[in-house]
Amino acid sequence: MSHPFRFLLLPVLALCAALPFAAPAQAERVKDLGSFQGVRPNQLTGYGIVVGLAGTGDDSIEYATQGMKGVVSRFGLTLPAGVNPALKNAAAVLVTADLPAFAKPGQRLDVTVSALGKAKSLRGGTLIMTPLRGADNEIYAMSQGNLAVGGLGVSGADGSQVSVNIPSAGRIPGGATVERAVATGFDTAPTVTFNLSEADLTTALRVADGINKTFGDRRARATDAVSVAIDAAPGAEQRILMMGMIENIEISPADAAAKVIVNARTGTVVINGAVKIHPAAVAHGKLTVSVNESPRVVQPAPFSQGQTATEQSSSISIDQEKKPMVNFKGGASLADIVKAVNAIGASPADMVAILEALKQAGAMKAELVVL
Repeated sequence: MSHPFRFLLLPVLALCAALPFAAPAQAERVKDLGSFQGVRPNQLTGYGIVVGLAGTGDDSIEYATQGMKGVVSRFGLTLPAGVNPALKNAAAVLVTADLPAFAKPGQRLDVTVSALGKAKSLRGGTLIMTPLRGADNEIYAMSQGNLAVGGLGVSGADGSQVSVNIPSAGRIPGGATVERAVATGFDTAPTVTFNLSEADLTTALRVADGINKTFGDRRARATDAVSVAIDAAPGAEQRILMMGMIENIEISPADAAAKVIVNARTGTVVINGAVKIHPAAVAHGKLTVSVNESPRVVQPAPFSQGQTATEQSSSISIDQEKKPMVNFKGGASLADIVKAVNAIGASPADMVAILEALKQAGAMKAELVVL
């Protein structure tokens, strides 16, 4: 059986070889490196009922029945005790949405509706008014509307069924209305904090230095590898102006740390341009042992009253592939690594073994990450 690593060797290494090596870091906007603390979306969740389904609902599931009783009770209707409405045209669903930062009452949000029970399809359904709550259990939005379902599910009387994509989930564009704004507090705190997406001390220092050069003072300081604290005068207008200027400042982020990423499930090997190899010699070879069994049927001589027997016949062969030893000079770059690995014909699986051995030998100063 062929190893999955082998099929990805040439594309992966060719891609690596095509990339520029040890290229200087290019200037990037501060807004692309992180975000301001408190200026973030909040997750909203609600439990609701979708009606109008063509017999693909939850049928007699108890929590769907309870949800429908709650819906009809808003209109003064009460289902008699012990009556099961058999809701084939209704389904219990969970509704999720993201409340953006600075969202104000009256703004519209897109919502995702997902079946909670055994509903086969939500196609053609309508979500009944559902409150969306935040982590503090307060209502921040109300959702309602017709679902747009990209999937399709069809079943026959004999149990056969065909599904295209996922028919048990759908979207309602603009299906929720914001009812309450989230207080960020960014306009009253003594400082504004900018958080990097990836922790890096050098990048944090460069962001603080870029802010100070832009404003001509010492208002920004790196407090750790992620956060940059910026002194700001109170007032939303002044802070919005300052934050907008900061987002468009261009700096050169620090070079990434040397890493080798290996995905053992797909056979993908990625080496970034910061990886360097110290003087080392690598020999790579492969030993293949083949055992072939060819049993033969032996017939007895005529009139000997013998019995037919099977005689085992085995053939053993050994094939040893000889590869040259490769010498890595000090400071070998990614291009040198790719060239050497291609020269010895190593697959990504063998390449991982070589890189691990180089790291154990102290010849590769890089972090080896196995996903």
